[in-house]
Amino acid sequence: MKNLLIPIIACILTACSNEQQVSYSVIPLPQEISLNQNQPFRLNDKVVVVYPENNSLLERNARFLSEYVSHSTGYTLKLKTLSHQEKDIENTIILALNPEIDNKEGYIISVTPKNIRIEGQTENGVFYGIQTLRKSIPAITREGVILMPAGTVKDEPHFGYRAMHFDVARHFFPIEFVKKYIDLLALHNMNTLHWHLTDDQGWRIEIKKYPKLTEVGSMRNRTVAGYAGSGKYDQTSHGGYYTQEQLKDIVEYAKERYINIIPEVDLPGHMLAALAAYPELGCTGGPYEVCPDWGVFEDVLCVGNEQTMLFLEDVMTELINIFPSQYIHIGGDETPRTRWEKCPKCQARIKAEGLKADKEHSAEDRLQSYCMKRIENFLNAKGRQIIGWDEILEGDIAQNATVMSWRGSAGGIKAAQMGHNVIMAPNTHCYFDFYQTDDTKEEPLSIGGYLPVEKVYSLNPTESLTEEQAEHILGVQANLWTEYILTTDQVEYMILPRMAALSEVQWTQPEKKDYRSFTTRVINLLAMYQRDGLNYAKHLFDIKADFKADTAKKAMIITLSTIDNAPIYYTLDGNEPTTASQKYAGPIPIHSSIDFRAIAIRQGSEGKMVTKQISFSKATLAPIVLTTTQPAPNYTFGGATTLVDGIAGNENFSTGAWLGFLGKDVTAIIDLGQPMDIKQLDVNAMTYMDAWIMGIIRLDISVSDDSKEFVEVASKEFISETDIKKRNIEKYSVTFKPVSARYVKMVAQGSAALPKGHVGEGKMPYLFMDEIQIE
Repeated sequence: MKNLLIPIIACILTACSNEQQVSYSVIPLPQEISLNQNQPFRLNDKVVVVYPENNSLLERNARFLSEYVSHSTGYTLKLKTLSHQEKDIENTIILALNPEIDNKEGYIISVTPKNIRIEGQTENGVFYGIQTLRKSIPAITREGVILMPAGTVKDEPHFGYRAMHFDVARHFFPIEFVKKYIDLLALHNMNTLHWHLTDDQGWRIEIKKYPKLTEVGSMRNRTVAGYAGSGKYDQTSHGGYYTQEQLKDIVEYAKERYINIIPEVDLPGHMLAALAAYPELGCTGGPYEVCPDWGVFEDVLCVGNEQTMLFLEDVMTELINIFPSQYIHIGGDETPRTRWEKCPKCQARIKAEGLKADKEHSAEDRLQSYCMKRIENFLNAKGRQIIGWDEILEGDIAQNATVMSWRGSAGGIKAAQMGHNVIMAPNTHCYFDFYQTDDTKEEPLSIGGYLPVEKVYSLNPTESLTEEQAEHILGVQANLWTEYILTTDQVEYMILPRMAALSEVQWTQPEKKDYRSFTTRVINLLAMYQRDGLNYAKHLFDIKADFKADTAKKAMIITLSTIDNAPIYYTLDGNEPTTASQKYAGPIPIHSSIDFRAIAIRQGSEGKMVTKQISFSKATLAPIVLTTTQPAPNYTFGGATTLVDGIAGNENFSTGAWLGFLGKDVTAIIDLGQPMDIKQLDVNAMTYMDAWIMGIIRLDISVSDDSKEFVEVASKEFISETDIKKRNIEKYSVTFKPVSARYVKMVAQGSAALPKGHVGEGKMPYLFMDEIQIE
């Protein structure tokens, strides 16, 4: 979809009126816009950007502004210093500091017929005012005058920490693109780059005391093809690293744009690249290789080895000489304890440090806490503070440690309640490596998940917290993990325009957020992406199709919409719709099996087609209740009716078409409405071992006429999966002697434990089910 030019964007890009009025309702939306009836300021090539004498930061800001305006207009605004005696020069854009502005990143834009004045408490604030001004200007306007409405914009961020994460360990990206990534952060009013620099698959930082980290650890000899665990590899070397001088250059580039870089060295897990370089740092001594696969691996740093701890301290010493950030991210996530349990050195460390197990933590859990706390104390002594993934809550951490909540929001809420500072990066709303659409057939291969723009926008980071606890939420961050992201084009595709939605979560006050407004205001920003050749995703222009089950009427109600109210045409028989097909005019009730297709047509240009098969059986849209195990909180979606809505889920378990269970047997009772002759029950279940999902091992079917007394009519066992890399969808069928019944009870038993050899061996897997059909 890279070359698709949405007609509505094309209109903006080709606008050529001699005079164009602009709007300050940009992305992110400013907190206060007050316009008046005065004549607008006329922005043209005669306007001069002025800044105070002897302020190099505002001079740099002025250069940025001139450059930004030239991207849209083709002309470069001249620059001039402003003396103390000069106050109100006509035909200028004045940059100035104003100590009366409360927030250090806040700004005020004042527009009169004579000039535009952008003030901030700090140069940072002026910079964000400049971002608002640049985004208010049409993406391309090569002729005429731009009319800037008279009035005032007063603005400041909701959160002080506004970040994007970038993983360059799984796939390496060149310096030029890292700088481009930083420019995108600036465009979206973000002030922090969380840079994930090391992992099992590659070490990207030059550490002079340990040259093998880059000589060996920066290059892997092959990479898994397709999904993790496929067993297929590309047999192509991949790697790269940044020298310390290059890293310092990037730090300076970001600083010029008021962006702080937080480096991450993930420890003590995710360290296979380091172990390949220095095998003596592991519990077994190797041999190790820079990992060609994705996932979580048993080989981690040997915390019982003092040489390992000194190695980490040496790495941190060089790291903080490169990165001036107050915060250093030290990971702490996904560290199996398997090697430590059998390692003499680790067990000796546990004994020497008096690390004891309790009801919630093993002695090996305490060993991880020892490692994290020791590095934390080392960094604290150097004037730095740590950030760790929310797994660090599973042990003892210092009160000044900052927790990054990624496994949903629960960890962040818990940390805030404990008094820790928190950065919210929940995978439910902020994992930009997830699919952006539930129709993944034409999408580049992704890790899975489902995170559309609207879901990103819906995040409220302080929800369910008291006012006091909410003070501990420093801000919000989205993460871009790059296992399945191989190119710069794909990076852009995965982050844009979801970054725009994130920016309003980070910047705009919650009460001013409105998704419908966002979809209209984002158009000019998309035009800027288009102008700059960015490979942004176009899903915002797709038809939004809602399929809502109405069990009372035994109907599936289909509702369609687009952000620009484009005409929609549809068919029910699998034929491709055209302008001669039925035009959508309101909700469509469906009472029988169909092959649904719909398309939006804008100025003769067809958008992406919606396709959905709805298959009716005797169970479809019948009332259903779950009487025992309920879906896990993150996988409840539409509730029990999801199992009988007639829509089969695809291989992505996060789209809302599946229900995910964790616990004992799942019991579902279906009311067919009246006695019916039945002889077979089918149900789909997913096996996805890397996601800790296993299938069904037993089905029990019973029937009743009153929903109280049930009689078993069939029972069938299925083989528990042992292939630790298997991924498929399977239909589980039970046939039985024909019987007449109104109520059908299905008891599905999932596997009790992940099999031998799995990284989660012995732990309980999820059971994901969908689409019960009864014939």
